[in-house]
Amino acid sequence: MSKPFLKWAGGKYKLVSFIENNFPKTAKRKRLIEPFCGSAALSLSLEFDEYLLNDINSDLINLYQVLQKEKQGFIDYTKQFFTVENNTEQAFLSLRDLFNQSANIEERSALFIYLNRHSFNGLCRYNSKGKFNVPFGRYKSPYFPEIELQEFVKKSDRIKLSCADFHVVFNQAQAEDIIYCDPPYVPLSETASFTAYSQNGFNLQEQKDLANYSEITAKKSEIVLISNHDTQFTRNIYANAKLAFVEVQRNIAAKSESRKKIGELLAIYE
Repeated sequence: MSKPFLKWAGGKYKLVSFIENNFPKTAKRKRLIEPFCGSAALSLSLEFDEYLLNDINSDLINLYQVLQKEKQGFIDYTKQFFTVENNTEQAFLSLRDLFNQSANIEERSALFIYLNRHSFNGLCRYNSKGKFNVPFGRYKSPYFPEIELQEFVKKSDRIKLSCADFHVVFNQAQAEDIIYCDPPYVPLSETASFTAYSQNGFNLQEQKDLANYSEITAKKSEIVLISNHDTQFTRNIYANAKLAFVEVQRNIAAKSESRKKIGELLAIYE
């Protein structure tokens, strides 16, 4: 089971078995679609004939496309940023500025990985002007995920990539597709919203739209599954789905003592 090469808020690597256990037992594993792919933890962990990875974060999809095309050459290029000299706040801020100013997709993609491994908790966040603004993480020795990058390359000929709204991806669904959605989560409270992983948020109406589209699309695909926080709001919008529940450790908080287990649900439309 391959790990994703990116750190990702709410990443699903530890929940792969829980999610997979809710797949239809007779599914042929022809194509897995992730409309909100993030670090693509599910696709990298499970074997399918094909994968469709979509996200509205263009930096993320550009990175996957560059890695798919350049393979080991891009991995070697990215590795040069992982030096002792670049693991200082001054160097980090300089490279963050370079990322925000760069129009070169290969350079920007390599720096995306550098920022992912050197910034606080591996967060991906942009300000209102579209500039990456996560602070320096102060890690002693940031890990360069060479093996994980190579594992992505091994699967890359089976991966189709897109950068579009989830509606566009759902419209491509076919009879034997398994669709797994990991959207920006509904906030647990009014002050806890963390939806700025891309330059666009994901509001409550869009959460409702996703639930409705999932119910409709499940009728023409194998199954549609959605992860989200377990709240009264999500239980209401997923009222027509089968629900499975799990507790997960969340590591966004700065202080370890404030990190705790949070209830999540999996909405299953069959």
